[in-house]
Amino acid sequence: MKINILAFGIAKDIFGGPSVSVELGNDANVSNLKYALEKEYPKLKQLASYMIAVNNEYALPGDGIHSNDEIAIIPPVSGG
Repeated sequence: MKINILAFGIAKDIFGGPSVSVELGNDANVSNLKYALEKEYPKLKQLASYMIAVNNEYALPGDGIHSNDEIAIIPPVSGG
């Protein structure tokens, strides 16, 4: 299945735009997505951390992903 991913912050720079698409198996989970993204975009591994949100909620590695889900990559945020 084809998954569209929204990028925020530095993730937009890493992806080269506000969104990307990746192809995953039908039984994919967040861990599979993270692996595929880091393989395609190795600079993601250099971030101290980043979160993946599925349908506006932070997701755990074992959470399933479906083709109609809204996926977002949320990089670390600094503030003061």
